[in-house]
Amino acid sequence: MLKGLGSLGDMAGMMKKAQEMQTKMAEMQEELHNIMVTGEAGAGLVKATASAKGDLKALDIDPSIFNGDDKEVVEDLILAAIKDAQAKAAERAQEEMGKLTEGLGLPKDMKLPF
Repeated sequence: MLKGLGSLGDMAGMMKKAQEMQTKMAEMQEELHNIMVTGEAGAGLVKATASAKGDLKALDIDPSIFNGDDKEVVEDLILAAIKDAQAKAAERAQEEMGKLTEGLGLPKDMKLPF
């Protein structure tokens, strides 16, 4: 289509690829809000669910851990579960972005957005 334009044809192709990438990035960012991961602590006694964007969505605490003497332990388990969920969210987001970059012919480990 733009063969006779020389380097302008290449520029148009690059612009089209950049627009495609921008559209796919926006779609991916939206999808990350819907992907859920669950972090656990205390052998599953405390579970934290977060979106792949890292937003905490739910906290599930087994009632057996509620003992007044163990307040600090419960707090530590809650924090550990949240941190685990956030780490899993970051990992999942990176996996999804890796799929996107590979689909665009870019290196899988390329960090997006730049």
